[in-house]
Amino acid sequence: MKTTLGLAVALVALSPPARAGSQGAVSGTATSPDRIPIRYHAAGKGDPALVFVHCGGCERGFWDGQVAQFAAKHRVVALDLAGHGQSGGGRKDWTMPAFGQDVVSVVEALGLKRVVLIGHSIGGPVVLEAARRMPGRVAGLVLVDTLVNFEQRPPAAEEIEKFLSELQAHYRATLTAYVSQHLFSASTPEPVKARVLEAVLSAPQEIGVAAARSSVAYDPLPALREIKAPIRAINTDLFPTNVEGNRRQVPGYQVAIMKGVGHYPMLEQPEAFNALLAEALRELARSGGRR
Repeated sequence: MKTTLGLAVALVALSPPARAGSQGAVSGTATSPDRIPIRYHAAGKGDPALVFVHCGGCERGFWDGQVAQFAAKHRVVALDLAGHGQSGGGRKDWTMPAFGQDVVSVVEALGLKRVVLIGHSIGGPVVLEAARRMPGRVAGLVLVDTLVNFEQRPPAAEEIEKFLSELQAHYRATLTAYVSQHLFSASTPEPVKARVLEAVLSAPQEIGVAAARSSVAYDPLPALREIKAPIRAINTDLFPTNVEGNRRQVPGYQVAIMKGVGHYPMLEQPEAFNALLAEALRELARSGGRR
């Protein structure tokens, strides 16, 4: 299950204030409700703003190819979740709702009025949790290779504990094996493999295990029942998408499948991914923010 990669990199406790750049670019820091500094980068202009949320163990730079592409027509924002990249650590509970609040904090800090939330891997649960906390601002969501089966129930508690025990006992080996065997495809470029493994293996073990516990047990249905914004998805064929089941839960659900690609399509095939994301954004615009 790809949402088991609830990893983190706690590098910075305090960050510098926002710094303006060219073409409306700004790098700055929001503050989460539990006082964690959340680093972000924003560029471009245009509504709705696009807010990119990375996978577990990743950082906002995984979206550089999308920020550069879409800043021509949109305000684009990429952030580091708490414990990742340049954001702070020290959180008591590493949960999907807490990560969702990180996103809300950045949206509020930037004063964004209408947003499309784009979440990859554990970023999927994160953007659901963010969306349910700011319903009036969300024009739509794009889920990227995540939550492929809304109706899949979380594993039994015993199964979760077995996985977490293995992760706790053999952290680096378990992660390396899981990512290499399940999240890369035959076509995943070697530089992408190296970048991903370097990122996820940098995580402090205690944060990685705690975030994994929350992500693997996450049930999306309560959030999906609250969220009224339309949902689009861009998935790979690593894991089958339950299109029929997902539409039972979200009637307007639409998905594009990238075949023969690993779990990191924005890095592996950025041009193809960007084309599908552009189409998803057009569909969301045509929907008028309604399912």
